[in-house]
Amino acid sequence: MIQAIVCDFDFTLADSSPGIVLSANAALTSLGLPAAPDEQIRMTIGLSLSETFHLLTGIHEQDMAAEFTRRFVAHADQVMHGLTTMYPWVMETVQALRATGHRLGIVSSKYRYRIERLLAEHGFAPHFEIVVGGEDVSRPKPHPEALLLALERLGLMASEVLYVGDHPVDAQAAHSAGVPFMAVLTGTSDIASFAPYQVQHFLDDLSHLPARLQSYRGR
Repeated sequence: MIQAIVCDFDFTLADSSPGIVLSANAALTSLGLPAAPDEQIRMTIGLSLSETFHLLTGIHEQDMAAEFTRRFVAHADQVMHGLTTMYPWVMETVQALRATGHRLGIVSSKYRYRIERLLAEHGFAPHFEIVVGGEDVSRPKPHPEALLLALERLGLMASEVLYVGDHPVDAQAAHSAGVPFMAVLTGTSDIASFAPYQVQHFLDDLSHLPARLQSYRGR
């Protein structure tokens, strides 16, 4: 039986793509590299910053990826908070899930301190028991390290937790951790992109989750 719902953040609970696009291109151009198209950057949301750099540039030099990451974070510290919008259905959805006794958490490649600031500002912080961010793990999604850490902090078995995300890397991480997974279609990934992974249900957005859970019986 599902005891806790753990969500991805970007494109699942919120849209921070404007800040990500600005920060990625600021980092690229400061390195003397050409800016990338907005949509190309949006397609990388959910990946680690080093993987984002490789996909945007085709460059596989770890030192350059590390410098891109450093410059991205520095710029994002200035602009990301003001350019992130929580989806309008999140509060109602969170309240509905809590009313049915579900514990809540977040597992994201986004830095935890950014997520926690947004949760506090919008009144969500009391509802989320745990937040695991990019700085909490050494191996980002699709590696299951972050989800396994969430299971440890929640004190639950994999079968007792449902992970909800918008990207195939979320599905892959859930599969590797043995955690059931549902996909939301509020990001850049379509249903076909999840074909290699077991997805319990596809949701147009997170607001459909409480109703879906009423009929969900797990694996």
